[in-house]
Amino acid sequence: MHLHSIHRARKQTARPVWIAVCVALLLSSPALLAEDEKPGIAFSTIEPGAPLPAGWKNLPVAHGKPVTQYTLVHDDHITVLRADANRSASALMHEGNIDLVRTPVVAWRWKAEKPIEGADNRVGSKEDAPARLVFLFDGDKSKLSFFDRAKMDLAKNLGGKELPYATLMYIWSTAAAPGAVIANPHTDRVQMIIVSGQHGDAGQWQSLRRNIVHDYERVFHEPPGRITGYGLLSDTDNTSTTTRAWYGDVEFLTGP
Repeated sequence: MHLHSIHRARKQTARPVWIAVCVALLLSSPALLAEDEKPGIAFSTIEPGAPLPAGWKNLPVAHGKPVTQYTLVHDDHITVLRADANRSASALMHEGNIDLVRTPVVAWRWKAEKPIEGADNRVGSKEDAPARLVFLFDGDKSKLSFFDRAKMDLAKNLGGKELPYATLMYIWSTAAAPGAVIANPHTDRVQMIIVSGQHGDAGQWQSLRRNIVHDYERVFHEPPGRITGYGLLSDTDNTSTTTRAWYGDVEFLTGP
């Protein structure tokens, strides 16, 4: 591999290495899942101030980065998860236990206090969002381009673990209109679909529903593989700002 290509791959891979770290930590933790544990999370059934449920971990996007604080609180008499990001980036993640054949649809609620000043998900140095729902997928990496495989090999060398085959995010963003798809500025193996961020969305609870299978096929042009991990992410590390968001229950449902 030429030196120029190595330098380019190193630069483009630095940010997505956090995904590999998240997966590595999840899969290295024994007995995270009970056999009868259902996918998703019902914050509304938990007392405010209680510890985060078993199987969910607050994982920094990179070593040494401040973590976003995730806290169970009351909002309008219902327990929800509050995310406070202060120049921070960490994801509340769970190992994949979703059967996309039986339950391809995700439904959730969230509320963002306001847009992040200066954020633009199309630009690497400004790529922050007050709220995200993240899915990590397995797949046949031999089908990827030489350059994609080179970046994954480099990520493995840098972080000790391989990157996921693909990552799909639903994000709260003012960078484009809802429904728009934005590739992560560092790798097109991470695709983001804007679902919130219109004028009037800030400070308002929104109930959302997406068919993960249909969305994956739309952005990656093939059927999805197994989900290896999923979770929530509020981050302001690139813009060095603060943000606050709230997440309600996350459910997985039958189609369409």
